[in-house]
Amino acid sequence: MAAAGIISRPYIYLWSGIAIGICGQGLLKAGAGAPSFLAQILDPLTLAGFVLYVGATVFYMMALRRIPLSVAFPSISVSYVVVVLLGAAVFGEHLSLVKISGV
Repeated sequence: MAAAGIISRPYIYLWSGIAIGICGQGLLKAGAGAPSFLAQILDPLTLAGFVLYVGATVFYMMALRRIPLSVAFPSISVSYVVVVLLGAAVFGEHLSLVKISGV
């Protein structure tokens, strides 16, 4: 019975928003290699990251209609762990003990 609660539509919205936000963060990082800040903002990867962030926000807002904030907001912390791993795996960022401890 408890498993049915985390598979309900609001939780699907929550986890979808988190996943979309993680992808958006990756795209923002991918667009960060542009030669200037203006070029970075106009980079298609950055623009796609912005669009995904908007989508993530919409899913999060839909989740908040039924999920208590005290549950929804701490759930976003999963994205911190995934983004650190994404940075290491995709962008070759160094994982130090300090970074791992911070997360």
